[in-house]
Amino acid sequence: MSMRRLSGGMLAIGLVAGALAVPGWSNEDPPADQVTTEAEKPASDAKSNKNIEARPIAPFVNKALGWLVEAQHTDGGWGGGSHAAQQIRDPHAVKTDPATTAFATMALMRSGHTPTQGDFKEVVRRATLYLVEAVEKAEDKGPRITDIQGTQPQVKLGQMVDTTMTAQCLARLSAALPKKHELRPRVDKALAKCVRKLEASQNEDGGWNFGGGWAPVLQSSAGQQALELAEAAGQQVDRKRLDKAREYHKKNFDPQSGKIDASRGAGVELYAFSSAQRANASEARAASEIVEEAKAQGKVAADAPVDADSLTRAGISAPQAEKLASAAEQNRKQIERLDDGQLLRGFGNNGGEEFVSFLMTSESMILAGGEQWNKWDDKMHDVLAKVQNPDGSWNGHHCITSPVFCTAAVVQCLTADRDAELLIAIAKKTADNEATKTARSGKPGKQ
Repeated sequence: MSMRRLSGGMLAIGLVAGALAVPGWSNEDPPADQVTTEAEKPASDAKSNKNIEARPIAPFVNKALGWLVEAQHTDGGWGGGSHAAQQIRDPHAVKTDPATTAFATMALMRSGHTPTQGDFKEVVRRATLYLVEAVEKAEDKGPRITDIQGTQPQVKLGQMVDTTMTAQCLARLSAALPKKHELRPRVDKALAKCVRKLEASQNEDGGWNFGGGWAPVLQSSAGQQALELAEAAGQQVDRKRLDKAREYHKKNFDPQSGKIDASRGAGVELYAFSSAQRANASEARAASEIVEEAKAQGKVAADAPVDADSLTRAGISAPQAEKLASAAEQNRKQIERLDDGQLLRGFGNNGGEEFVSFLMTSESMILAGGEQWNKWDDKMHDVLAKVQNPDGSWNGHHCITSPVFCTAAVVQCLTADRDAELLIAIAKKTADNEATKTARSGKPGKQ
């Protein structure tokens, strides 16, 4: 397969081998032609506007999807393997667990397969039953949804990873299932249970560090994303907790100095960086959208920057304007850091944590849009294709070595554009919430 060469401005990564009304995210089945099976990835130069048009799934990614399907166990789950036996690569030689099952299911769903749609709908249906039953069996009290211990995702990301990943997946399933589908009530009830567990177990600083973990900043990021997705799926979510979760991550990156606090990321800057970028991406996009609308209404000059002054002139209260402007500035600085090959090498070679970090940056870059997204997406397709295993999978060479977990992360990274409408809708919800806060404060911006 011929891959388009990267354009300037982005260096290749030195990977070492080894109820929102969201268009396309409702309870209706997607078009039958949504899943592309054998199309080459087209040149992305045409995707120059801020909004993203999904490109066809590349053949090598479809090969990975086929590998994931074959790796599913008869109980409907997938396993991330034991931390004590990282050398085991056979996906059928490990026990299944909720976190890995949820992660693999999300890879299939992002690629167009749901319990009612796509070539692998039966695979996703069995996975849905696995996750719902796991949550239903879990006690109401406590943050966990499983008694399984010692998995690679748990030890490396944190003991809450099963709850955070499962909540994300259930939110996507809730949105994908028709309201009258027999599984929908069980999915919604299980999702609500996970949200309660997440909100009850959040730390005062906004993160989730229950039970520790090698790089708990990634578990906390998964928790923040779970609340975003649950809200988008129509669940009642405590907005103060979601805001606190975002602030937890944003504090790990100083836009003035460019320094990254990696103390909760095992000392690896990439993990904290990508988590912070993912946390502020919605607010940064919201700030941009508010200013663009203000320009159209003549409230600010056509060349006005996205800063606190422009936001207050758009009608946002001063405190909210400062917060959004800060997120936008941080986001700009973070995008500049994507040229830093040393940062993007992470631990130094491939592990599940690196793949998760690239996934989060891809989702963040969707909200940046335009040529910035094109370059990043081209880079990911180029470098990740080169380190794919002959059987279609990817595996790590440190920490999370699980081929199921790593393959699920890469597939989601390379199909992030298929969730563009959802991610943009979450940003729109963020903008609406900031406007609501302004209205409630009684302190509108400059008139």
